[in-house]
Amino acid sequence: MNPSIEALQNRIRLLEDQIESEVQRRRESLHADFENTRIRFEREVIAAQKRFKAGLLSYVWHSSLLTILTAPIIYAGIVPLLLMDLFVTVYQAVCFPVYGIAHVRRRDYFVFDRTHLAYLNLIEKINCAYCSYGNGVVAYAREITARTEQYWCPIKHARRALQTHPWYNGFTDFGDAEAWRKQLADLRRQLEKNIPPGE
Repeated sequence: MNPSIEALQNRIRLLEDQIESEVQRRRESLHADFENTRIRFEREVIAAQKRFKAGLLSYVWHSSLLTILTAPIIYAGIVPLLLMDLFVTVYQAVCFPVYGIAHVRRRDYFVFDRTHLAYLNLIEKINCAYCSYGNGVVAYAREITARTEQYWCPIKHARRALQTHPWYNGFTDFGDAEAWRKQLADLRRQLEKNIPPGE
């Protein structure tokens, strides 16, 4: 990999770590105790949160008619999400062992922690769970697809691709046939060990 690109990626990782530290400090200021996958708020914080909770009837009553009418369309998306989730799970279970690609842990991509927030009513908690599931499925599918791409075609595109996955940075440059042939076996070995580029 190009040394200047690698240096920039290291700086990005450092900035991401600093952002996570800031987020953690903010969580601590909200008096939330995060124990692995469980979250506990102090009693005073829960009481303060409940003051901002909208009642169910009031929540529905103050919703716009268009919001209510479009809700079934939004929730119909659960069907393709479930199908995608099922497909990529079966796909990696069948194909990844054949290719020697490390398994993607599904649970790493699904976070359902908003149910602990006392200021959300039941509908808001359901909405949050739906969005968490949808984003989790997309992130999970993206990681499986990214690893597949690294195995079969780890070549950067000729034009800029937005929101690339972490594996993309280690791909060979577009048009560099020599690097493609020399590095393909190494790029595939990274998948066996589950080591994204730069780590």
